[in-house]
Order: sequence, then C-alpha cells, then structure tokens
Amino acid sequence: MIEKVTIYDIAKKLDITAATVSRALNNNPKISPATRKLVLDTAAKMNYKQNKLAQALRSGKSNNVGVIVPRIDSNFFASVIRGIEEELHPEGYHVIICQTHEDEKREIENINTLLNAQVDGILMSISNVSTENEHVIKRVIKERVPLVFFDRKMNVDGVSSVTINDFEGGYIATKHLIDEGCTKIAHLAGDQTLEIYQNRYKGYKQALVDHNITFKEEYVLRTKSNVEAGINAAKTLLSQETPPDAIFSSSDFAGLGAIQELKEQGMAIPDDFCVVGFGNEPFTKFMELSISSIDQSPMEMGKMAAKVFLEQINNTNNLKIEKKVVLVPELLTRKSSNRQNK
Repeated sequence: MIEKVTIYDIAKKLDITAATVSRALNNNPKISPATRKLVLDTAAKMNYKQNKLAQALRSGKSNNVGVIVPRIDSNFFASVIRGIEEELHPEGYHVIICQTHEDEKREIENINTLLNAQVDGILMSISNVSTENEHVIKRVIKERVPLVFFDRKMNVDGVSSVTINDFEGGYIATKHLIDEGCTKIAHLAGDQTLEIYQNRYKGYKQALVDHNITFKEEYVLRTKSNVEAGINAAKTLLSQETPPDAIFSSSDFAGLGAIQELKEQGMAIPDDFCVVGFGNEPFTKFMELSISSIDQSPMEMGKMAAKVFLEQINNTNNLKIEKKVVLVPELLTRKSSNRQNK
C-alpha cells in the first residue's frame, strides 16, 4: 500500500517548515511567489493530494454544492442540472448530484451525506413521497446551509424556491383545447400528493369554469408519469358511456401513452381527439404526430436556482433572504391538438 504524501514530506524535502508549505499551498500572501512556486512544483512531483475535506473544515467553504433530484434519466432534471452547473462553474463551484429515486429514506440519506461533506449549499427537488423529512430539512436550516427548492418544493419558512406557474400551465393548456372546439376535456392528473400536480389540476378546473364547461369527476384520472399509465387511462376514458374528446395530461409521457391507445382504437388526432401534454420532452416535437406541450424552461429554472443560491452565499450582511421565484409557462402547439392550422 502506497503511503500518501503529506506536507511534512514536502517540508523535509525542501528543508522548510510544514507551516510554510501549508501557507504556500493555500496561497497565503505572506509567502513569496518564488517559495510558493517551489512548493507547488515539489508537491506536483511528489504527487501530493490536498485533503479537501480538511481544507473545507478549516476554511468553512468547500466550493461544492449538492443537487438532489428524483432521477437524472429525465430530460427535465438533466436540463435543470445543466443550468445549475453553467451558472455555478464560472464561480468556482463543483456540483455533487444525488438521486432519490422517489425514495424518502434515500432522500434523507442524501441530505445528511451532503451536510457531512460540508457542502456550501443544497439545491433540491423533493421526492413524491416526502412526508417525514422535516427533521432533516430543519438540520439544514440549523446548520445555516443555503437551501433552494426547485420544481417540487416544500413550503418551509425562510427557504427559497424556483418553480413554474403550474396553475397557469394547466389553465392555458385547457383553454387551448377549448379554443380548438373541444367540450369534453379529460385530465390525467398525476400524483396529487405533489403541489405541482395539484396546481395543474386546479388550472384545468378553472379554465373549464371560466368557459362554462361542466366539470366531470369521471374525466379526471390520477396517473403515474409513464407511457403505460397513459395507455390504461385512455382505455378507461374511451370505455365511458360519454367519452371525452380531448385530454390535458400533466405529463408528456402519460400523454404519449394516451395517444398510442387512441390511435390503436382508430381515433383520428386531432380531428376526433386532441391531446396536450406537460413538460416539452424532446420526443414531443420529433414524432411524426408531434405533441402539444407546456414548456417548463428547465435550463432557466436551473440557472435561476443557482443565482438564488449565489445571492444567499454571498450575503455578507447576514440578512435573511427568502425568494419565491415563479417562472412563466409557455404553450407550444403542435399536431396533436392544432385543428385550426392543419
């Protein structure tokens, strides 16, 4: 086993004190440029590796930021992470990515691990089962580590968040279907334990009310965000005595599944049936039957979350900073719902 090179080994090699080596490695202004260069060159030749954790403990800053997401195999979360990195890397920060896989225990483990690693901040989108993690969130706040929620959030006093206006997204998606002549609009509502899906559902209902269209509970199905759930939902809707003529899906994936089943049952889209999704996943625009969808601006969301963190970490006046940034959704109309401009 090869022993690690220490500052004492470098000091012995150069016949100087370990304190001088330490100061040179940490760019202390008391050390002359010539001595610093000599120490750095010698350290490189001896393959010396600085103990980043010990350095973080001494300085109180690690230049690492933790990002917690439900999963990274999602275009949305991957794009958010890219936005965060693009904003933080020029400021000298490195991003540590953790996944919860929608598992609350893993989410708690991730937070504790990041805190133990002395990260300078945590940016997170909560799992869809977060009910018992308040104590670990309190630990983050108690340790004065900047915390920023994005997309999926908890309502915690003193904690900033960056979200999209999901209510408005649900509203404009449903209004678009009404404008296209649809009068029996169903909704694939997602996981109603999460605020984002609750708000999309509320937007859908409000659009119906504002345009004098009767809300029908049987047209609302709680679905997972996957293709199979969309297929099963479409089967259920089409088997009703009075089937709907449109679907607003809170997920592009469920919307895709619904379209597959609608086509399987001989529906002409958009002539017989219109569909709008949510998320603007890449596949929505590249399919032969492109899918209308609400764009969530994930890159912008990531960049904004990083900016909010930087504002907090650079706050030298010790002021309480709590920001609730809400981005504006955009409806992108495509073949799956665009009857007027075929």
